[in-house]
Amino acid sequence: MALDEYQKRDFKIIGTTPVRPDGVDKVTGRAQYGADFYLPGMLVGKMLRSPHAHARIKSIDVSAAKALPGVKAVVTGADFPATAKGDTLDVQEHCLANGVALYDGHAVAAVAAVDANVAKQALKLIKVDYEILPHVTNIEDAIKPDAPIVQAGRRGRHVPEGYSDNCTGWCEFGHGDLEAGFAKADKIITRTFKTSSTHQGYIEPNACLANMGADGRADMWCCTQGHFQVRNLCAQIMDMDQSALRVTASEIGGGFGGKTTVFIEPVALLLSQKAGLPVKLVMTRDEVFKASGPTVASMTDVRIGMTNDGKITAGDALIRYEGGAWPNSTIFPGAQSAFASYDLEAVRAQGLNTLTNRPLQAAYRAPGAPQSTYAVEAVVDELCEVLGLDPIDVRLKNAAQKGTKSSYGPTYDDIGLIQLLEAAKAHPHYSAPLGPNQGRGISNGFWFNFGGETSVSLALNFDGTITLVEGNPDIGGSRAAMSMMAAEELGIAYEKVRTIVADTASLGHNEVTHGSRVTFAVGLATIKAARAAKAEMCRRAAKIWGIDADAVVWEDGFAKPAGANAGEHDPMPIEKIAADSPRTGGPIVGHHEVTADGAGVSFGVHICDIEVDPETGFTKVLRYTVLQDAGKAIHPDYVEGQMQGGAVQGIGWALNEEYIYGEDGRLQNAGFLDYRIPVASDLPKIDTVILEIPNPGHPYGVRGVGETGIVPPLAAISNAMSRTIGVRMAELPMSPPRVLKAIKEKG
Repeated sequence: MALDEYQKRDFKIIGTTPVRPDGVDKVTGRAQYGADFYLPGMLVGKMLRSPHAHARIKSIDVSAAKALPGVKAVVTGADFPATAKGDTLDVQEHCLANGVALYDGHAVAAVAAVDANVAKQALKLIKVDYEILPHVTNIEDAIKPDAPIVQAGRRGRHVPEGYSDNCTGWCEFGHGDLEAGFAKADKIITRTFKTSSTHQGYIEPNACLANMGADGRADMWCCTQGHFQVRNLCAQIMDMDQSALRVTASEIGGGFGGKTTVFIEPVALLLSQKAGLPVKLVMTRDEVFKASGPTVASMTDVRIGMTNDGKITAGDALIRYEGGAWPNSTIFPGAQSAFASYDLEAVRAQGLNTLTNRPLQAAYRAPGAPQSTYAVEAVVDELCEVLGLDPIDVRLKNAAQKGTKSSYGPTYDDIGLIQLLEAAKAHPHYSAPLGPNQGRGISNGFWFNFGGETSVSLALNFDGTITLVEGNPDIGGSRAAMSMMAAEELGIAYEKVRTIVADTASLGHNEVTHGSRVTFAVGLATIKAARAAKAEMCRRAAKIWGIDADAVVWEDGFAKPAGANAGEHDPMPIEKIAADSPRTGGPIVGHHEVTADGAGVSFGVHICDIEVDPETGFTKVLRYTVLQDAGKAIHPDYVEGQMQGGAVQGIGWALNEEYIYGEDGRLQNAGFLDYRIPVASDLPKIDTVILEIPNPGHPYGVRGVGETGIVPPLAAISNAMSRTIGVRMAELPMSPPRVLKAIKEKG
């Protein structure tokens, strides 16, 4: 539904920064998060988790726990209906083990009791007889032919020979003659890079409240990025009709992709069904780290050839991700993203996913892209350094642009990578002087952006205000953005629109809030719904005036005659049309339902300066600049926040954050004390530059912005580090011990 006249017009509300609609509730404590919901008679749920990385559950004796006064229900994986299949069965078995515990922290039983103390006592009374099995928690060991098998029968059909049966997925993208391309190169560099598994680090633990009635109908309140998906998954697992389960999304205290699936919700439903009472389950921080999905760890081989003047002649990558104890699809966007910033005649990216005895991996902003991009951008930077070339000039020479056949197949439409690189080179940061033990790194970044199923309803109230109903939890300012787009389209004040997030029984299906889809897809549906309402308001005005509907136009909140031939009529304001609506045909509502496409890809360029203490290996980020194409920034403050947030999370990922497993396969740092995320004192002011190259697939030119910002930081910081200490770092995080070791080995 792209319309150029809308993209090019002067906006009145779009591009401004009105007050966020959720601000007052959040700063005053009125906002309700997942753990805040309460029902009369509510029970407290707790889960018993395996202390072993891999163990067969020979038996579970829950009799003593059931007999404890105050315990109302005890369940194991065997209590779920035996109807779930495929991916849904994988989710079910991750929530509650059935026969085998596959990772440290895997839940094996759950209880519901009158209070937390009784529930904890009940967990201690459950006796589990384990048979310890061999385990594997890293990629290198998991892919070996003689590796311990995490789950038998999961080998992917297309996985090449030479890999273990833990390997569940294989993909390959690219085009051109690689060997001919490498033959043209003056310099070829081949390196292997590793990244550790990292958690999204959301402040709010996973929480839900389930209430299953005697009639088999249920309600659930939970913190999630997609309550329609929660409903669908839980209904399948519990063998319920989807209409029998209503899910309401709470405010969300962070998700970043980590709350796009379920970890405890089906268990809460099962406990409520057994107990006949509402049950609340809230994860502890230890449980969040051990049993909710972090991102994949990776090992990537990259080979790139370049001429002396900076032309990339060929690029090849073998990308291996570990996806936890169940098959994972993150390898596909990872392989697709690796070379997506470049216009290459010869390119290939191969991807392999492998099982390990770790929790089921979940999305983390642009899932898979930061790891593969890090490896490619590091080799590009090293080639620039070896050949004495400017890293931005080289990227400009090879940058993808409109008409480029991407490394993963499609041909790009309007994109802004060249404009971003030019802006980065002209930015004062890029030419600022550096001091001793300081270095500067550059990186490109790419993300696809998605559309997906979307449903919106816009209602005109009798006083002329608007209620907009959407179905996506607000994790990045979508309520403000939707209100702004509705107000812009209707020609009324932003304050006249209230956007709410409906439960699953109040609106058609909405895809999860992920993939940077909401401002694009829900915004597109909002504009369409507003246009439907405008058309109806013009018909109502025409009815009052006694003229044809096509003789009425809508302008700045008023219905007006289209021209002199339509007669002399004063413009009719939206308030009068609303007030008269009971007498002109009834309520006025605009709906739109769509499976949106045309999301448009997104690019970013990051510049990072660091300083390294040569005696300790400690790294300080001195200056950071993010440049990103937003298509059209609906609410620039929110866009800047997304860009800055991605950079901050990338800084943590590059310098400190990692899951650390011992030889026993157990997680050693399941808490914020030992899992080191950046705090304010670790960070500089992060500068942002928003470019607006309109996305032709959206009437206002919008591109998603939420995920691209986390893609470049790993490489930008690594490139800065390598130029600072004179050693090409190839493993993340670059924690002080690793940096100090590299400095000492260099001599």
